[in-house]
Amino acid sequence: MPVDTQQLMDEATKIGQLAAQHPIVTRYKQARETVDKDPEANRLLADLDRQIEALTRQQQAGMQVTDAQQHQLEVMQSKIVSHIKIKALNMAQVEFVDLLRKITQTIQRQLVDAPAAGAGAVAPTQGGPKITM
Repeated sequence: MPVDTQQLMDEATKIGQLAAQHPIVTRYKQARETVDKDPEANRLLADLDRQIEALTRQQQAGMQVTDAQQHQLEVMQSKIVSHIKIKALNMAQVEFVDLLRKITQTIQRQLVDAPAAGAGAVAPTQGGPKITM
């Protein structure tokens, strides 16, 4: 029996609700909230964003980034990655993205491995399209 779009969206909502209860998602949300509430972390991230925007505008205007500017950017980046709350957020984000990737790959496997439904369905050929991650 064919499945309609609304059925797929309903099941996707259920998957989203289940995923929202996963400990990895909880850790990510907590880490995000911790960084959002930390003035120093926000200042560091805002300073980095401003510096990257300025360097991007500079490059778009045809001017090269100087060694001093590059060094200043690297110093700022090392401050950010050594900030304990930002570091925890980065680690939680990696786990979160990995969980989403696993969910997506599981769904995609079902699309590739599922037998063709209905009469007259054309089986994929070896040279046909492949879903990859």
